[in-house]
Amino acid sequence: MSVSKRDYYEVLGVSKGASKDEIKKAYRKLARKYHPDVNKEEGTDQKFKEVKEAYEVLSNDQKRQQYDQFGHAGPQSQGFGGGAQDFGGFGDIFDMFFGGGGRRDPNAPRQGNDLQYTMTLNFEEAIFGKETDIHIPKEETCSTCHGDGAKPGTTPKTCSHCNGSGQLNVEQNTPFGRVVNRRVCHHCQGTGKIITDKCSTCGGDGKVTKRKKIHVSIPAGIDDGQQIRVSGQGEPGVNGGPAGDLYVVIQVRTHEFYQRDGDNIYCEMPITFAQAALGDEIEVPTLHGKVKLKIPAGTQTGKTFRLKGKGAPNVRGYGQGDQHIKIRVITPQNLTERQKELLREFNDISGNQPTDEHEDSFFQRVKRAFKGE
Repeated sequence: MSVSKRDYYEVLGVSKGASKDEIKKAYRKLARKYHPDVNKEEGTDQKFKEVKEAYEVLSNDQKRQQYDQFGHAGPQSQGFGGGAQDFGGFGDIFDMFFGGGGRRDPNAPRQGNDLQYTMTLNFEEAIFGKETDIHIPKEETCSTCHGDGAKPGTTPKTCSHCNGSGQLNVEQNTPFGRVVNRRVCHHCQGTGKIITDKCSTCGGDGKVTKRKKIHVSIPAGIDDGQQIRVSGQGEPGVNGGPAGDLYVVIQVRTHEFYQRDGDNIYCEMPITFAQAALGDEIEVPTLHGKVKLKIPAGTQTGKTFRLKGKGAPNVRGYGQGDQHIKIRVITPQNLTERQKELLREFNDISGNQPTDEHEDSFFQRVKRAFKGE
């Protein structure tokens, strides 16, 4: 039984008229989210493959045009289904005719990998923010050899096999004729350099792993699942490229009294039967201090009051949320004989029926139901 593929635009979460920049931005976000090295949840590897496949098609003008016209059958029918490397050296044939312009120079500067760190905050810390230091293991440029991997006093030599290019040309006979394929030089692993005397500190890698302290500013109002980017605190770049970034993913502990939805805070306040019937002024705790709240006479359980501006600050600075208080009328237990006597007297005066002064109250509708009206 064949399984239908999801629409590539749907996979990346973009519209059919999305620009290349929008497609690239969406891909980077999803690739970071589902990358197997970052997300260990079951099934994320398949999601990562799905995102990658969608990007390979939509980021290529020709493949995208075919996909828009023919759907999933378009890219596959034209030999683009699995990428150029799946077509028996198809990418190398392009290298032969077009000078290898599509190949990345192995010696070119490249940005370092991003790192991810999970930080757990309590409820109040997420509301008000904090300044804190974290310690993470991260690769840094070796201070002994300054990143070239060679023992101090020596220098790496140019690879004699690839003449420093990091690539070797290998001839192959194919159905298209004799083709020159370009491969990464296995003598220097694509670096173009050979280290004869390796640095004793890093073993020739040019990098060492250290536990580094990084200062992080947690903005007020941050919520569970959001992340903070600390620029330049990822892994060091390659061949002089810039360092990657550090992404701090926030987890917020639940609170025993408050609940949060966006910028609003929710809680329940218990009151007695007498307070609900007669009205009262009660004291309500908020994250910003205690507040007086007037309870009108006849307040029913489930009634909600709003305290404006007593919620969480918006993490992007767009105002402040509110606090919503849901009233819960508590039925008394373990009554004394005197309390029972007074309640029986109240019940007799009320005629053994619930009372509600509203013209078309819930109880009025119940009465009409009993009468068959």
